[in-house]
Amino acid sequence: MNPSAPLKTALRGLVKLSMAPLRRGPHVTRYVMYRRLAGLLDGRPRSGRVLSISHSTSLCEYLGLDMSRAVEANYPDCSLLSLPYGDGQFDYVVSDQVLQHVEGDAGVAIDETLRVLRPGGWAIHTTCCVNRIIKAPGDYWRFTPDGLRWLCRKASRVVEAGGWGNPHFWWIDWLGLRYEGVPEARWHPLHWIATLNEPDWPVHTWIVAEK
Repeated sequence: MNPSAPLKTALRGLVKLSMAPLRRGPHVTRYVMYRRLAGLLDGRPRSGRVLSISHSTSLCEYLGLDMSRAVEANYPDCSLLSLPYGDGQFDYVVSDQVLQHVEGDAGVAIDETLRVLRPGGWAIHTTCCVNRIIKAPGDYWRFTPDGLRWLCRKASRVVEAGGWGNPHFWWIDWLGLRYEGVPEARWHPLHWIATLNEPDWPVHTWIVAEK
């Protein structure tokens, strides 16, 4: 038996108990990122046509996009390397933690999302930088904000390329609390870790690019 297992179990139980009465938001790697992306859309129409890539509807809904007009392009029926849509059909293309799973040229995938956007449309991508391997079904890439900015060099402008992370996050991952919703209470340790951002330690990264 792993000698740290009882300690790990006890600590996880204490943290979960402390969160039980608290209102909670997205989990730790999404908490700041989702809020930042939603803030970028402030004042922008959200009623346009949406293309959700590989089960990214949760992010689309969080951003307040019009899901009544959304189209889902889910793997393996649709490949991000060759989207089965004509040019300029969508106002938003959203992929949430998809790019690292593209089995092929990530630049081609980015170009495809720009191709199907209308002029002035936004491509919104979240992905990984410093993260453990998560095969779903494969895990091929890691991206820094600078790398994402370079991949989107054909866009008319990059609205923002950013990242979230800090070394303390790995304690949360070790405890098995990675997918627990973050308490909306500033005093809580999980909230503190979720809102601490050290630019040199991005766990997840994102880019918003305009066609």
